[in-house]
Amino acid sequence: MKIAVLGTGLMGAPIAANLAAAGHEVRVWNRTRAKAEPLAAQGATVADSPAAAVEGTEIVLTVLNDGATVTAAIQAAAESLPHDAVWIQASTVGIAFTEDHIALARSLGLEFVDAPVLGSTKPAAEGKLVVLASGAEELRERVQPVFDVIGARTMWVGEAGASSKLKLVANSWVLALTAAVGEAVSLAEASGIDPKLFLDAVSGGAMDCAYLQMKGNAIIERSFPPAFTVQNALKDALLVNEAAVRANVHLDVAQASSARLNRAVTKGHGDEDMAASYYASYE
Repeated sequence: MKIAVLGTGLMGAPIAANLAAAGHEVRVWNRTRAKAEPLAAQGATVADSPAAAVEGTEIVLTVLNDGATVTAAIQAAAESLPHDAVWIQASTVGIAFTEDHIALARSLGLEFVDAPVLGSTKPAAEGKLVVLASGAEELRERVQPVFDVIGARTMWVGEAGASSKLKLVANSWVLALTAAVGEAVSLAEASGIDPKLFLDAVSGGAMDCAYLQMKGNAIIERSFPPAFTVQNALKDALLVNEAAVRANVHLDVAQASSARLNRAVTKGHGDEDMAASYYASYE
């Protein structure tokens, strides 16, 4: 298939590389071209603009940071978009922007599949993301070859927009776990307790999970290479809180997570892994 990947950051680059390795004809574009150029050695063609990337493609895949950036990229590509192309929107952009993107696709004559993913850089590189997909049932066969490359499994969850809502539900859980791990480790350290004792105490029990052990050890070792940055986690936390307002529910933990992430960003940890929000526990 001829596929354009718009956005080659932490997630977009491995996704594009896997699609090229699977034999698809892949064109890539990124606002900072230097981030896209390494993909040329992996079989992709680097384009100078969104319009150049999408020309003649069957699939346009957006893997960008936020809703406004996605909108700008598609608008910049509009003059070259094939009217029979399918736009797969894989960025986490929230409910309002997803509604805007559905309308934008309709105005451009594009088919639209809402497909945010669960997973960070490692599963992206391994092609083991979980794809949360929603859209017209007749589009499933056309886009499944893409999802089969980038993901370990695909969940179809209804009409376009439903999967972005599900992604925010999942993100609310991840944000809560991250905050809880950071607080537990910081409390142990501040109390003069080796935080590894906490990880050992819950290991193998009902309170244990792989995420706790992974992020807990990363914090203890002060090792924060970005699988998903604090800055991006803050963006997603704000989207979760917007969704809560729309749904008329009180998400106290999500609000607290936003505050912790924001403190970590102001302390200079925005580009580190989201586990570095641990630093928000300290003055």
